[in-house]
Amino acid sequence: MTVADEVAGAAPPRRRRRFWLVGAGLVALLLAVTAVVAFRAGGGGDRPAAAPSPSPTAKPPLTTAQVYAALAPSVVSIRGAGNGTGVVANADGLVVTALHVVDGAKRIEITFPDGAAVPATLASRDPATDIALLLPERSPTLVVPAVLGNAGRLAVGEDVVAIGNQLGLVHSTTAGVVSGLERAATGTDGVRLRGLIQFDAAVNPGSSGGPLVNTRGETVGIVVALLNPTTAGTFVGVGFAVPIGAALAGGGGDSPGPPGPLQ
Repeated sequence: MTVADEVAGAAPPRRRRRFWLVGAGLVALLLAVTAVVAFRAGGGGDRPAAAPSPSPTAKPPLTTAQVYAALAPSVVSIRGAGNGTGVVANADGLVVTALHVVDGAKRIEITFPDGAAVPATLASRDPATDIALLLPERSPTLVVPAVLGNAGRLAVGEDVVAIGNQLGLVHSTTAGVVSGLERAATGTDGVRLRGLIQFDAAVNPGSSGGPLVNTRGETVGIVVALLNPTTAGTFVGVGFAVPIGAALAGGGGDSPGPPGPLQ
């Protein structure tokens, strides 16, 4: 074979290299296109699962001692037609209590937790709920409004605490559960009270007007009566409270039960 034949029968090395590079590029492009098609057809392939969002940590319920510590600065003693209890509802010292504690009284006096005894006037009264609002005639030295809750969220069996001046024992604190909702009963003046919370925390004369408190430290009701089939007027396991919303704005409900006065 002549030198001319060898030149004519074989491609120069530079051209072979160029062909090889072009072929390699086409293969790479084909593989890339195939990968894109596979990705779209398969929804992206296996992806790492998203980490679950941390759920908010629920606050543990307060103990009875913690509920008492939170509410004690807002609970007052009331002397009117009888002796009872009240709870401070706002920064002006407005006090919510049971109407029968002060109804017909010639003079009303509120004793705040710091010991200040302040005359008060009857700001409003609602016989339909046995609730009265009292306004001190002068601003007391220490005013700590209670945190007000939503009685509509209460459930039967839920823990509650009652604070009051039962039997003359100031700031007596008892614990129990909500034992019924939407109860109705006859009040001391013969008016049918409705929408009541039934509970089994001990209450007695002097407890009227005191707060019923949930385990978040929120006042959810105002104690107005107890049920006793005898004439003794002492607690036998069934107390009634007006939901705090009804106490401030009127209320309703339905269910039998004759409570007795607590004053």
